[in-house]
Amino acid sequence: MIRHLVKLDKENGIELRQSYKRKSKIAFVAQSRYARAGHFKKSKREAKKLRIYMGRIKRDIERKIINPNEKAETLLEKANILFNQKKDDKNKLYSIHALEVECIQKGKVHKKFEFGCKVSFVTTSKTNWVVSTSALHGNPYDGHTLKNSIEQMEIVCSDTPKDIYLDRGYKGNLSLDEKIQIHLVGNKKKVTPWQKMWMKRRNAIEPIFSHAKHYHRMDRNHLLGKDGDKINAILSAVGCNFRKLILAFLFYLKSTFESVRLSILNLYYFEKISLFQG
Repeated sequence: MIRHLVKLDKENGIELRQSYKRKSKIAFVAQSRYARAGHFKKSKREAKKLRIYMGRIKRDIERKIINPNEKAETLLEKANILFNQKKDDKNKLYSIHALEVECIQKGKVHKKFEFGCKVSFVTTSKTNWVVSTSALHGNPYDGHTLKNSIEQMEIVCSDTPKDIYLDRGYKGNLSLDEKIQIHLVGNKKKVTPWQKMWMKRRNAIEPIFSHAKHYHRMDRNHLLGKDGDKINAILSAVGCNFRKLILAFLFYLKSTFESVRLSILNLYYFEKISLFQG
């Protein structure tokens, strides 16, 4: 935000008392290094310096700017939100360029939080084809998103699933058709060995998310707005399906080539043996 405010000053011909470009850079590097080393008090002190620098620049611009245009008003409004927001506030500003970015708590040790929006995938049980996907803004509860995902899957496949296997994040009152049976992983009461096998099979959806993030650009979205997030999720799911198709085609070519090679070798050895016999 400091860089954007300094750039705004140059565009409007405003002379600041101090731009804090050098000091803010030093404080930013020190904050990240202290946090990495585990010195959290020193890290908070450097973060407080950055906030003070931004507040001084913002107030200096508000005093000196005359008839601000729409771009300047928008940037100053974002600066006020960023300056006044607190740790426990809701609907925080996490990105200057994308206001729809949300903080998602993962609960994992190596990565406690992610920033973006939730994405829902529905895959088939045996072959892991992605049959439904959607980007979900507002950080909704997982159980409230299941109905829309199933309806989208029915439109794509023209079929209704009989059994749905979910993780514990979907625990709660799920209002679905009575014909559909819902199985939560971890529920060991009255579970047949067949259902237990399919519950273990549910874990196969986790690599789909990993492949979509690392190979199909779902980890970093370059499309604008909420519609861009939805388009990016659909394109990532399509990329996963095309990847499976390409691998199946290459496996077929490899098996065909191997069979032709073996037949040629068998014919060669047969002719060699017949020559020796003759």
